[in-house]
Amino acid sequence: MRKLTQRDVNKLNSTRGLKALLSKPFNIEKSIRYVDYERKLKKLQVELIRLQAWAIRENERIIVIFEGRDAAGKGGAIRRITERINPRHMRIVALPKPNEDQKTQWYFQRYVEQFPKAGEILFFDRSWYNRAVVEPVNGFCTQEEYQIFMNQVNDFERMILESGIRLVKIYMSITKKEQAKRFNDIKNDPLKQWKMTPVDERAQELWDDYTEYKKAMFSKTNTEISPWKVIRANRKTAARINVINHILKSIPYDKELEV
Repeated sequence: MRKLTQRDVNKLNSTRGLKALLSKPFNIEKSIRYVDYERKLKKLQVELIRLQAWAIRENERIIVIFEGRDAAGKGGAIRRITERINPRHMRIVALPKPNEDQKTQWYFQRYVEQFPKAGEILFFDRSWYNRAVVEPVNGFCTQEEYQIFMNQVNDFERMILESGIRLVKIYMSITKKEQAKRFNDIKNDPLKQWKMTPVDERAQELWDDYTEYKKAMFSKTNTEISPWKVIRANRKTAARINVINHILKSIPYDKELEV
């Protein structure tokens, strides 16, 4: 362990530091990192409030989509982003599987129905990109449906952008070993067991298939006007900070706006 500085001691002597020290297992260096994370997070959350205030004032419409493997931390990142902003001007959308009527509609239709109104920020916890990876890997769509999606998605996103909606695409990336660890944690935590789905149960077995379709998705849809941002997410705290930083850099909000 590194030698503690006076600054480190002051961090550990704070409310956040003492809370971290009391958590199990006892780990001083991890506690110091947690205090640093909490401080960075608070500053970034102030900027998110400023971004939202600008969006409301300017009648902006913003969509942030989160993709990634199962257990990559999408939900946790979204919670940290949204926990301090005005809930009346933002929504989190995690659509269930389509019903029978929706299956007969244009694939993108049920997503379009969720699009933001003026002054609203919308967070998709998984999006239309289900059809790029999850659906073909698990046999939830035909290869023809997959190819139609891949042929249409870039034009679809171009229309979104040309309509004045701002679109941010984030992919959270974890290793196979880290995913296995997180699945094990979920299975052994009574408060989290509900998160485990049949799709999750097969994710490790189908890891290489997911990788193949993920690469095809990036190759086709990482465009100049609508690029992907890949966030390494093995360490949840660092990933959340990087996600928020990317959103703030992607939206040209008024950084001097009073909140």
